[in-house]
Amino acid sequence: MDNKKISTSPTGGTAHKLPLDLNKALAFDRKALALWEDLTPLARNEWICWVTFVKKEETRKDHVKRVVSELKEGIRRPCCWMGCPHRTDKPISHSVQWVLNKQTKKLK
Repeated sequence: MDNKKISTSPTGGTAHKLPLDLNKALAFDRKALALWEDLTPLARNEWICWVTFVKKEETRKDHVKRVVSELKEGIRRPCCWMGCPHRTDKPISHSVQWVLNKQTKKLK
């Protein structure tokens, strides 16, 4: 990992702004940053949502590290992620709505 800070700030997603912890992780790794910038805005959005949607701080830290390492492995979207439920530019798919309904029932 290249630990020299570069001047370019990573770009955010479509529905989410880039959080500071992920911004720092990407800004300190030139290869990961270049791969991040090569993603579509929707793909960046999926990664951001995947990082911020978790409940535990330790899980979030793990997700931030995994974004950097998985980008460098050639992975362009989070694995097994249902997709961002926060997007307002398109309706939520039936499969995502089913997962959200299932999660809501668990919380009750």
